[in-house]
Amino acid sequence: MAKPYQRPDKQKTSKKGATKGSGGQRRRGLRGKGATPKAEDRVYHAAHKRKQAQQRRNQGRHEREVADMVVGRNPVIECLHAKVPAEALYVAQGTGHDNRLSEAVALSQSRGIPVAEVPKRTLDEMTGNGMHQGIGLKIQPYKYADVFDLMGQVQGNGMFVVLDNITDPRNLGAVIRSVAAFGGDGVIIPERRSAQVTGVAWRTSAGTAARLPVAKATNLTRTIKEFKDNGYMVVGLDAGGEHTLDTFDGACDPVVIVVGSEGKGISRLVRENCDVIMSIPTADWVESLNASVAASVVLSEFARQRRATK
Repeated sequence: MAKPYQRPDKQKTSKKGATKGSGGQRRRGLRGKGATPKAEDRVYHAAHKRKQAQQRRNQGRHEREVADMVVGRNPVIECLHAKVPAEALYVAQGTGHDNRLSEAVALSQSRGIPVAEVPKRTLDEMTGNGMHQGIGLKIQPYKYADVFDLMGQVQGNGMFVVLDNITDPRNLGAVIRSVAAFGGDGVIIPERRSAQVTGVAWRTSAGTAARLPVAKATNLTRTIKEFKDNGYMVVGLDAGGEHTLDTFDGACDPVVIVVGSEGKGISRLVRENCDVIMSIPTADWVESLNASVAASVVLSEFARQRRATK
């Protein structure tokens, strides 16, 4: 009769040391792995994606501030006539020559601006589109003034214009030109959500941006309070104000004129910190004036009043 199956005994080993335990694996697993990375540093975390998106946006703003390209033959010629500070004129290879292109090249050479011929594809990439008409002018970044330096430099009754909610660079350029024409001392714009002194603003200002200072304010409300602390009267332009241009005397004191956009007007906090809200009398059927036009009307009247007191 066959014997029942029996499991063979385990062979004894001659391994030295402890025969029980995890062999140190558990102890190694309990070791610290260092500080937990921030959420924005973990590639799988939503905070990391938000950080990257913000960096891209910041980089885009920096690039726009560093280099501004004016394109199109007429705009380039206008900028050159206005003596906008430029770094180089680029002409696409194979571009058909005409009087405007020849004039742009001649103006650049007379001012010592380098002229470079580049492939059309390169100019497309530099300008961001193919609507450049074969020509592009790279202008230098505008050097903004400091608001507090401007206050300290003004002697006598200063006159400034503060722009609120103005996003069209053509409006900014037109205001700069008007402030210069009527003896103003400078223009203040918000640091964010505002038109900047780009090639379009340069062109609209007809070159006056080269001589009239423009300053950026990090906080517009705080800046207005600083003006008030330094003896300025702050006049906000808005429909339905308690004063009109016909009844207000703007010749006595240093003055800051706050101009809002035609659509949004002056923002609430800025309006609350104005000393006076003033409107411009117009025909009943006209709803409002363009921001740059409104600024020009008020600046002209204030300049007239100041001339009359001399």
